[in-house]
Amino acid sequence: MFSILLIFLIIVAVFMIGLILLQKSEGSGMSGSAAASMFGGALTGAAAGNFLTRATAWLATLFFILCAALALVASKTDMATQQSHLRQEIIEQGDTPVAPVQTPAETPTAK
Repeated sequence: MFSILLIFLIIVAVFMIGLILLQKSEGSGMSGSAAASMFGGALTGAAAGNFLTRATAWLATLFFILCAALALVASKTDMATQQSHLRQEIIEQGDTPVAPVQTPAETPTAK
């Protein structure tokens, strides 16, 4: 479930980035030439602004809903068990003990 929601979130994010780049900015942005050429002039002027603004708003809403759903699904999974399995694998793989790192304050000084 988590993977499916994450894939949808990535797809929505990519579409939202594309729509934001197409929107008209103060310097006319990419929307003037790109929207006219891609949609055959159907999305020029105010119609392009309204469509792009509404589509971006819908995608942003969907993005936040997917983020909340991902957070809910992640909180329901047993992360402690997953971490303990990973920790156990690391312990089993490392046969040799590792010496603790000493900080400069802990190292003995030679006299």
